[in-house]
Amino acid sequence: MKHSPKLAILQSLDAMDQLQMEYVLDYIKSVLQSNSSVEQKSFKKEAMKEIRKALRQNKSSQNLQFA
Repeated sequence: MKHSPKLAILQSLDAMDQLQMEYVLDYIKSVLQSNSSVEQKSFKKEAMKEIRKALRQNKSSQNLQFA
């Protein structure tokens, strides 16, 4: 029977003492906070590029229609 990654993680957590679990939890929190900030900035930057591109295309197509 294959062991799922989730089961392996749970077994590893069961083998940890309280202090080790706190270290792991702190590490996970720090990774999530730093990644979300970087990913959020990247997402916003990409979204603004797409919005500008769409607005330029929309403006160009409107100029062609009214000309």
